[in-house]
Formats: sequence, structure tokens, C-alpha cells
Amino acid sequence: MALVPALDLRPAHNDTDIPHAPANIEAEQALLGAVLYDNAAFERLGDFLQSRHFYEPFHQRLFQAIETHIRKGQLAEPILLAEQFSRDPAFDELGGVRYLADLVDRAPPAANAPDYSRVIYDLALRRDLIRIGGEIATTAAAPEEDRSARDQIESAEQQLYALAESGTTSQGFVSFADALHGAVTMAAEAHSREGGLAGISTGLIDLDQKIGGLHGSDLVILAARPSMGKTSLACNIAFDIARHYAWEPQPDGTRKTVSGGVVAFFSLEMSAEQLALRLLAEVSGVSGDRLRKGEIDAVEFGRIRDAALEIQEAPLFIDATGGITLAKLTARARRLKRLHGLDAIFVDYLQLVTGGEGKSDNRVQEVSMITQGLKALAKELSVPVIALSQLSRQVENREDKKPQLSDLRESGSIEQDADMVMFIYREEYYLGRAEPREGTPEHLAWQEQMDQVAGVAEVIIGKQRHGPIGTVKLAFNSDLTKFGNLARDHSRYEQHG
Repeated sequence: MALVPALDLRPAHNDTDIPHAPANIEAEQALLGAVLYDNAAFERLGDFLQSRHFYEPFHQRLFQAIETHIRKGQLAEPILLAEQFSRDPAFDELGGVRYLADLVDRAPPAANAPDYSRVIYDLALRRDLIRIGGEIATTAAAPEEDRSARDQIESAEQQLYALAESGTTSQGFVSFADALHGAVTMAAEAHSREGGLAGISTGLIDLDQKIGGLHGSDLVILAARPSMGKTSLACNIAFDIARHYAWEPQPDGTRKTVSGGVVAFFSLEMSAEQLALRLLAEVSGVSGDRLRKGEIDAVEFGRIRDAALEIQEAPLFIDATGGITLAKLTARARRLKRLHGLDAIFVDYLQLVTGGEGKSDNRVQEVSMITQGLKALAKELSVPVIALSQLSRQVENREDKKPQLSDLRESGSIEQDADMVMFIYREEYYLGRAEPREGTPEHLAWQEQMDQVAGVAEVIIGKQRHGPIGTVKLAFNSDLTKFGNLARDHSRYEQHG
């Protein structure tokens, strides 16, 4: 008995509106026959092929049934499967158990099964492309009232990215030998660098020494009370990474980052121009406050112009969309990685990201979902994600105002999901607001304390999965909103380049 030709089979329900949908029924029949003949062929298919990738609806159900039997350790063969489909109209229409027997009789060698699976999968992607294209055209022609064209583009990009990544994100098991090779490679790269870092340098020597740089797939939380300088520190680190970017070509035509990196900075609170102004102040050495007010002379303006020319090529990409959703943030990070590469993501700040459309009644749960999403994004793109976070007001009510993990606002799973939690603490800020009356003995003692803590900031590492916790002292210039290495570290900075 001949197998039913492609034209006699009905299209899958989700493709009825696609004229001449690309499909290869013979390839589907060949694959199913090979697996029915030799169940061991199923393990060679890879985990990218799923039942929904088959064009013929009955083939979808048949492949699902075969997969279920094999996963349970049961034999998947025509006689046993025929009973399961005894009440399936399509099964009777195609010839019943005889159809399954013909699939087995005409089965190609099991070694060819992976080739057929790739053909079926590729055609399924083509049908999805046609479907997505149709949806884009339909939505653009008759859009929903509350959806702008920009929102439609974001949605289309998310669908296309999900389609592009389907079948590639699941790596399955990795042998210990492969994992060990990756670890040794990482250690060798760290050893070959002058600073001995396994991760991306922050540009701050003592901080790098404590945390080993920023590592791919890590979620780093940088938290502080307002005015402590968390945006400044994030800007300093992000810019240092971008300005030291260097790469080398690979045999496959891709680029491998060898220093610094391409940076995405999601600024939900400040505009792109405000961030750029901060960086200009840092590089030019001209006070940001005076820059904003225009209180600069010709010499300083020349320094600003020179600084702008020096830093304009740095691969630092700023997205200043306020109240951005996690889905849009993820889609834009993926797009940037495709177009320009991506080595680090900064989010300023966590509590301004929204989980989705509309306002959530449970903000703690929403923030937890956002941190889990950022951690998943870090792993997916294999880049560090540095998310800034606010601290609760309870810090202000304590005599010791140094922050701790319990101070994380709307904490939920922030502490649990983060690979590292760092706090910024500047005693100068608090001490400056407790100035006694001038001319009193208390004022003299206060002045001595101020002299000791002036220009010094502490980065408190409250959690670190891969290393010790502790405190790192940094220099802080409030005029330039710039963090740097303390003066005593300059000689070491020169040694490490």
C-alpha cells in the first residue's frame, strides 16, 4: 500500500490561513517511520524538534505519542500505538494500523533521522515566519487603540527573537570534562591578563581585587540610599568598561572581546543627556554643576570639547525609556547583542522597571519576578547584569547607618537571586548633616572627623557567591561625581596598567 501523498493531507490548524505553506510530508513520514522502526533513533534527534513542528496534525499527535512512550521506557511500535489512536478520525481516514505499518516498511536508515528532523524543523520556522509576518501586517493595518507603532515593533522583535533562539537556548547536559575545560580556559585567560582578573575590570583596583571583576551570567545588585552615589558609581564602571573596549577577530568571523566591552545602560531615572554630562565632567575634570549652569571659561570649554572627542567612540549605549517593562528591556538587550555585541548591562534602577502592562497589586512579588528575569537574561546572554536598587528608610532610623542585606527595599528575592550585593556608604554625607554649632568643642571634634572621612566612600560587599564579603574604600569626588582609587593605591594602579 502506497503512503498517502502530501496533497491529500490536511494542513495543521494553525496554518489554515497560509497559502502554499512550506512543508515536506514525505520527510515527516520518513522520520516517523525511522523512529518507529528503531526507537533508539529518537535520541539522535536533539531536543529542538517538537511535535508542533510537524505540518500534518496527525503526525503531530503521532510524534507526541512516540515521544511519551519512549520517555517512559516503553516500546513505541505500530500495534501498541494503533490502540491509542483507535478513536482518532484522522487515523482511520489515513488507513489505520496499515498506515503505521507502511511508515515502518518504507523507513530510511535510522542514521538519516537527524537530517529529516532538521528539514522538518526548518520548514516549521519558515511557516512561523510567514505567520508572524501576517500578524505584523494585520496589526499594523488595524492596530489596537492603546498600542503605538513603536509598541508593535517591540512585540514583533520579541516574536522574531524567540523564533531565532528556539532550539538553541537549551544546551542539555554538559559533560564534566567540557565544564572543566571551560573553567581551565577561564583561569588561563585570567592568568594571562596583567591584573589577573577572570572577569571584566571595573577600573577600580581594590574593588577588582575583592570581587575578581564582573563575571558573565552574574546578577550584581548595587544598592544605596539616595545621594550616596550609586548612579555615579554605575556610570564610572560602565564608562571604564566601554572606553577600554578591544576585540580580536575569530576564525568564524565573530569578534572576541579581549578588554573592556560593549555596554548597555538602561537609565530609567535620568535622560541620556544627563548621563553624558556626568561622563563629560568626569573625563574633562570640569564640575558637572558648573557645566549645567554654563559657568565655564574658554579653557574649560576646550577641555570639554577635547574630552567629547576622546570618548565619543566608546561603545556605551544608553536607553533612557522611563518605566520600561522587563520584556522590552530584555528584547532591546538581545537586539543590541545581535547588532553590536554586548558585554555588560546596567539597570538604573531596579524599582523603576515594571513587570508588564498595568500596575501590579503586589509590588514585592513583581520586583521578585523582575530580579528573576534579570538573572535569566544574564545567563542567556552570558553577560553581567548590574542592577541598582533603593534601600528602605529604616537605615535612617539606626544609629549605625551602614546598610545591610535586610535593608533592601521590596527585597522579595533580590538577595536570593543576586550573585553579589554591594552597598555604597559615605560617612561624610551623614556626618556633614550633623554639624554642631561653630566655636564649640564639639565642632572642633566634628571637624577632625570630617577631615578623616572627606572624599572617602565605602563599598560594602554584603553577599558574594564566588568570594569573600567585606569592605572596599574608594575615593569620591562630589564635584565630578566620580569614584576612584584612593591616593595610596596610585602606585599599584600604575603597575597594573
